[in-house]
Amino acid sequence: MSAGRLIVCPTPIGNLEDITLRVLSALREADVVACEDTRRTKILLERYGVSAHLISYYEQNEERRAAELVERMRAGETVALVSDAGMPLISDPGYVLVRTAVGAGLQIEVLPGPSAPLAALVASGLPSDRWTFVGFLPRKRGDLTRLFAESTSTLVAFESPRRLPATLALLSSADGDRQVAVCRELTKAHEEVVRGTAAELAERYREPPKGEVVLVVAGAETDADAEVAVHAVARLVEAGARPRAAASVVAELTGQSANALYRAYTNT
Repeated sequence: MSAGRLIVCPTPIGNLEDITLRVLSALREADVVACEDTRRTKILLERYGVSAHLISYYEQNEERRAAELVERMRAGETVALVSDAGMPLISDPGYVLVRTAVGAGLQIEVLPGPSAPLAALVASGLPSDRWTFVGFLPRKRGDLTRLFAESTSTLVAFESPRRLPATLALLSSADGDRQVAVCRELTKAHEEVVRGTAAELAERYREPPKGEVVLVVAGAETDADAEVAVHAVARLVEAGARPRAAASVVAELTGQSANALYRAYTNT
């Protein structure tokens, strides 16, 4: 019998209607569906009338289960991999299975679908030409301070609602003008995307919000970035624009703070 394959299937991050037709087809045809939580996956499958053989695949049993699933694929079976929400492997189980399947020379198909980091990045309104996803933010204050200071591209991260006030306060104390977006409960009934400076959002979220949070933070400005941006403001003013309007335009294009650009221009 020819070898089987692994199909990596992203699932909705909140709204169950975000499942794709290809994912539903793959789940129906798979010999076995490996899922982070069989109870969560069962709810999704029942919504669409999909009957499938489910087995658990989570962080604590990854090594053992990956070896078992690879043997099943070698025997010709098709394995579908899902996590509780979004794309498997992205801060979710699945890496060990994919790595083991690659090592065994098995076919791997990755289907497109919902992803909280991508949804948050686009909704944030912050620069998306260069960005970094870091999973869950570090808990140690020193590590978190260094991460914010060294991230020169847009930073996307998961954060606990309970820790969000302290995280925003830390960022605000270091750079209150840094642009931030708090993306909460994406695709769900109470979805909320709040954009503003670190100082503004630290004030707004003095108490922990409810629900799942993706935090998007503009890249830290380097001296070169700031110099170029201030020069752009000056050029616009020379062309006839008012300083505050010029600073707003450059801020919108660069993701920098309009107030900081205005102050820097007026101090030159």
